[in-house]
Amino acid sequence: MPNPSRRQDQSGTLVFGNWNYVLLLIGVALIVVGFAAMYLEGAYQGFVSLYVAPLLIMGGYAEIIYALLWAPDEPSTAENR
Repeated sequence: MPNPSRRQDQSGTLVFGNWNYVLLLIGVALIVVGFAAMYLEGAYQGFVSLYVAPLLIMGGYAEIIYALLWAPDEPSTAENR
């Protein structure tokens, strides 16, 4: 049976660091901007909808993957105090 006191000790901690959340937000913003650029151009064969928007969207997904996998090498000095 799991120890319930162990779960209560970790309830206030975040899964990722602050930098990971910043990177996640940047990735989501890139995806939103890419889809908005694709929608706003409105042309089926336009330069932005064919070349720029897909690169923004792929960059956003790559940024999210990087944010999920990135972990700091060692804890910061503020956490050691």
